[in-house]
Amino acid sequence: MKVDIGGGGTATMPAPKPAAPAVGGYHWGTGRRKRAVARVRLKPGSGKFTIHDREIGSYFFDIRHVNDVVAPLKATKVLGKYDIAVNVHGGGQTGQCGAIMLGISRALCKADPSLEPVLRDGKFLTRDSRKVERKKPGQPGARKRFQFSKR
Repeated sequence: MKVDIGGGGTATMPAPKPAAPAVGGYHWGTGRRKRAVARVRLKPGSGKFTIHDREIGSYFFDIRHVNDVVAPLKATKVLGKYDIAVNVHGGGQTGQCGAIMLGISRALCKADPSLEPVLRDGKFLTRDSRKVERKKPGQPGARKRFQFSKR
């Protein structure tokens, strides 16, 4: 891999190697979205995907959430090549779906650093920091005001 070092020169760097898996042969990734936190374990295998020891289809009932969760695997063309085990808590269905998606993307980057450009281009490694705005005192919601009466 050639890298520009400035001044018109280039240097050759070795291609990134897949990281050695941690204890147990797993690559770990943590994802967060809204109030949800997902811990993802990734291991080369047959493509088994479990969330709290349940199949993905029995955990997420909306097909949109299932598609969002497997999107990083489809984008990198590794669907069916890794066994994935997820523990997730907090938040609702959408928050948990986003957290799992980020956790899978981070674990894939650790397993194979050459997949990072594809995941970055697909915006799978970007943490969505939007949260629910808090309710303010003296008004019924975060932005809503009580009805104003001039007289």
